[in-house]
Amino acid sequence: MTTALNTLFITLEGARLNKEGERVVVTLHDEKKAEVPLRHLRSVVCLARAWMTPELLESCVEAGIHVSFFGMTGRFLARVEGLPGGNVLLRRAQFRAADDGARTLEIARAVVVGKLGNARQFLMHARRDAVEERKPVLEEAVRRLSGHLRALERAEDLEQVRGLEGIAARDYFEVFPSLLKGEARRFTFDGRNRRPPRDPLNALLSFGYALLAQDCAGALAGVGLDPAVGFLHEDRPGRLSLALDLMEELRAPVVDRLVFSLVNRGQLKPEDFKTEAAGGVLLRDEARKAFLVAYQSAKQVEVQHVFLGQQTSWGLVPHLQALLLARVLRGELDGYPPFAVR
Repeated sequence: MTTALNTLFITLEGARLNKEGERVVVTLHDEKKAEVPLRHLRSVVCLARAWMTPELLESCVEAGIHVSFFGMTGRFLARVEGLPGGNVLLRRAQFRAADDGARTLEIARAVVVGKLGNARQFLMHARRDAVEERKPVLEEAVRRLSGHLRALERAEDLEQVRGLEGIAARDYFEVFPSLLKGEARRFTFDGRNRRPPRDPLNALLSFGYALLAQDCAGALAGVGLDPAVGFLHEDRPGRLSLALDLMEELRAPVVDRLVFSLVNRGQLKPEDFKTEAAGGVLLRDEARKAFLVAYQSAKQVEVQHVFLGQQTSWGLVPHLQALLLARVLRGELDGYPPFAVR
């Protein structure tokens, strides 16, 4: 369990939540694990299967504390709250901001700054471990990303932000072959492609991004935001645009890092994929299971949240960022602080 931004995150499978006086008490197998005053909470997020007494649930509803439940894979299941109150006001604030050009530009720019900053950091880490002949290529990519970050500060409208994001993505993916080591060099990568992915690395990236997008959609729904109304990504029927916005800053440190870790360690090989008649490349069943296990394990890894100044797990980062975005939309924060890797 952990608390952040007035939210109690339950991560222990089988935890029991009771009300004792005006406190929430969390126990596991009759052992007390945490105790939090109700007045300090704005929400409870259950990321593991947990029991909550009716008395506590009633108190949460009466106090305006919403309770969210997620499946073991991070899929959003349900949200419990009392009569519509702050939630509808939050959604209206989201819709108004999405219709406001200046606020849309501000949030979209922050999202892309987070994406490019973390992509640059990922390449800087890779450069440190690269063989000498590959370091200049990675250095040049880092230099270009730094230039795009500076240009973002001068972007005057959303189209410029989107244009810079697209150019930066091309520069970033261009150096992916330089990140392959040893036997993993049998993988080929000729730029990002999808729908369907046409090589194993793109298949892994697409699969990982799809998982991350669902995690982000669940986190946004958990705080009462509409995952379909975004800022960087345009509204489109069936598209979770705000979830795609939120995942941008997490693509490189979560998915890209995991993909290259798996292939460079030989845990996934070109033989773990199959090509369909139409040319699309898919993971074989065992490879998909291995990736899912690795993805869930990666979510337990501890990381420093620089803005909040505390340690957390990768699995909680989308929830924390969704809470921060909600505060921005409510006017409680001046600007959206994207998650930054150090």
